Amino acid sequence: MRRKCRLPMHFPTIRMHSVQKSLCALLVLTAPLAFLYLHVWSPKPYSTVDLRHRPDQAPDQLLKDHVLLPDKKYAHIAFRVKEEILELLPKNSCKCMVEPSMHLPFQNQLFGKVSYLDFATAYSPSELPDINNKREQEYRSYRQRSHSPADQLLIVRANSPLEYPSQGVEVRPLQTILIPGLSLQAVNRALYQIDLSATMGTFDVAAEVEGVKVEGEGEMHLTLSGPHVENLNRQLQIITRHEQSGTSDHVQFSTDGHQATFIIRIRHTPTPRLYNPGSSRGGASGEYNISALVTIATKTFLRYDKLRTLIDSIRKFYPMVTIIIADDSQTPERVEGPHIEQYFMPFGKGWFAGRNLAISQVTTKYVLWVDDDFVFTIRTKVEMLVDVLEKTTLDLVGGAVREITGYSTTYRQQISVQPGNEDGDCLRIRQGYHHIIEGFPSCVVTDGVVNFFLARTDKVLQVGFDPRLSRVGHLEFFIDGLGMLHVGSCSNVVVDHASKIKIPWLKTDTEKQYAKFRYPNSSDNSIITKHSLFYFKNRFKCMSGN
Repeated sequence: MRRKCRLPMHFPTIRMHSVQKSLCALLVLTAPLAFLYLHVWSPKPYSTVDLRHRPDQAPDQLLKDHVLLPDKKYAHIAFRVKEEILELLPKNSCKCMVEPSMHLPFQNQLFGKVSYLDFATAYSPSELPDINNKREQEYRSYRQRSHSPADQLLIVRANSPLEYPSQGVEVRPLQTILIPGLSLQAVNRALYQIDLSATMGTFDVAAEVEGVKVEGEGEMHLTLSGPHVENLNRQLQIITRHEQSGTSDHVQFSTDGHQATFIIRIRHTPTPRLYNPGSSRGGASGEYNISALVTIATKTFLRYDKLRTLIDSIRKFYPMVTIIIADDSQTPERVEGPHIEQYFMPFGKGWFAGRNLAISQVTTKYVLWVDDDFVFTIRTKVEMLVDVLEKTTLDLVGGAVREITGYSTTYRQQISVQPGNEDGDCLRIRQGYHHIIEGFPSCVVTDGVVNFFLARTDKVLQVGFDPRLSRVGHLEFFIDGLGMLHVGSCSNVVVDHASKIKIPWLKTDTEKQYAKFRYPNSSDNSIITKHSLFYFKNRFKCMSGN
């Protein structure tokens, strides 16, 4: 009988073990790579925030008509109005009127002639309604951007048993206000007493309530006392403060062993800086008149060929937009054309100095910063950046720059400062962003963006560019603006970057000179200057980043 050749019974087992070992080895090798991929390249769970404007509310009435009218709780309490104090309180009804005065000899020569100016006469009656409508729209937008929850009036209800404003009380220097929210919620006793004291302003009452004794009127310490808590609370509703000077005043509010402190901020209300948006137009640009809203600013140095290419590309899409050029070339060349302004500087004055000069001449609401070697394309939709700033609380929004390789960068940076000791603070820079913006899925909130951005002109002027950064600098502007600039970045608005590839032996003398200034070595004074500014001006002792 022919016997069949059979494999040993343990052969499949040996083969299985071999496969398992191979799989284990493969897992050991690929697991770290998979972890690295998930950590670095996987989408982060960024949240989405809504930065769009809320419906605006009317300005708060500084002195409401019903303030001196007793509410139902205190309707039975009699009081006498002090007209001389009431006249000092601010109202939303200012008038620029020439106050009558005694006619003295040589009055105009000694004290100057009192005049009255009506600024509305700068416009014709036919255009004034449209101007007023635009001005009010811009003012509402300004209020929404500048308002902070920290400015809102909050009243601490009686737990102590004192009620008082915890924040939001503000008075202009040398002016008088009613202090809101003061109240005493105490148990029954024979006599109630309240003490108010401060270090700068003086207290008074806008009316005298029956049954309440007031001591210290016109002084920094005021005492109220009386047998009826309702009368005392009615008197507290019409306590006034007249501030002298300073930035804030601490008010002590106390009764029967209980004490509270609140702040009255003393400042002039910031004057709005509004820009006329111009007449709207339809078409591809939608509702925005870009030439009235946006000025394009750039800084050039020796590279006139690239500058002219940039201007030609801008004119294909925005023929009427003003272009401002700051130029510190050694042998300046005039760049002429409609809506072009060129400003010359001393040779080699510097990068940030040129930025300051260019942006200082902008008169539109927004300024679009571009490098002189950028090129506008069909994807460089300035209207989209304008739409983001018009509809959100952002101050500055960057776009993306496409290199010759086809790769686009947004250069989004997270900047933070960690408190240190007497040696200084620590600057921390990381790539990335904080949130996606509701309504604009291609846009995010971040701290630093690429060198192609649209910004509110007044906010850029507020931060400014340190002129000591002469040749190397960009992120330093955003570091100086940390806490002042609300920054965003949109990847769907793209500008092209001209090619930097150049064969060394084909470079011109001008290109070699430019490279010498643009790319200093580590021992160059510009690098030392940058580090010294971080150390002294910004009080940083070190920086970490990626």
